Amino acid sequence: MARRVGEVLVSRETIARMVETVGARISRDYQGREVLLVCVLKGACVFLSDLMRHLDVPVKIDFMSVSSYGAGTETTGTVRILRDLDTDIAGKHVIVVEDIVDTGLTLRYLKEMLSTRHPASIAVCAAFDKPARRKVAVEVEYVGMEIPDAFIVGYGLDLDGRYRNLPDVRVMTDDDGQGGTP
Repeated sequence: MARRVGEVLVSRETIARMVETVGARISRDYQGREVLLVCVLKGACVFLSDLMRHLDVPVKIDFMSVSSYGAGTETTGTVRILRDLDTDIAGKHVIVVEDIVDTGLTLRYLKEMLSTRHPASIAVCAAFDKPARRKVAVEVEYVGMEIPDAFIVGYGLDLDGRYRNLPDVRVMTDDDGQGGTP
């Protein structure tokens, strides 16, 4: 069954307010400290770009690319590091920036793996959280917004590499108009 981009779930105006609010919280919590934002590619790059402009603390950035999905829309459950950090994170205040928390498997793996590198602290910041899909418990210190269990695209989120450029978050629907998780 073919899928198409459907209705707006989160507007660009709501996203802008959300990012500003999350940035203010992080700035308050890390006042007087430098943070290293670790962007999980590719989906989080749009959120990272907006978020770092709302931080009033010294910021450095680095990037990781991980995969747990392959070419499909369902997680394989196995996390692979495709691109590791260039930065030594020992003694640094690290915030892992994610587009969405779904099953929690990728974030749990990343937090455990990065913790072995002895950062001063490690936190997670996600634009969107989908708790209905959680398979493992994982703490997400900064959440932009909780969303329902629907397959979404836009604002960095994709389907097979497409639709990341949409400024709003939209629900993917089947030809019969039904949304939801594939």
